[in-house]
Amino acid sequence: MALSKLILASLLASLLLLHLVDANQSVQAQSQGSLLQQIDCKGACGARCRLSSRPRLCKRACGTCCSRCNCVPPGTAGNQEMCPCYASLTTRGGKRKCP
Repeated sequence: MALSKLILASLLASLLLLHLVDANQSVQAQSQGSLLQQIDCKGACGARCRLSSRPRLCKRACGTCCSRCNCVPPGTAGNQEMCPCYASLTTRGGKRKCP
């Protein structure tokens, strides 16, 4: 009798533990999915390059950087610290790749 109660209690505890692990994994998957949302690179780069003297070149470079980093700094210039990945990309010559 005592053995069957012990087995039943351990079974219930295992099911509860499995349920908690499954719930935790679901929450983590949902939070990662929201972090990985793609931004509108075309719109963001259009705004970033609107005052450029060479807008087509600017938009092409910005689009490449945006697709890699999923981030475009606000404004038409500067603010590179808002998007560290965007700021760290360089050309073969060592110049900043992203406008």
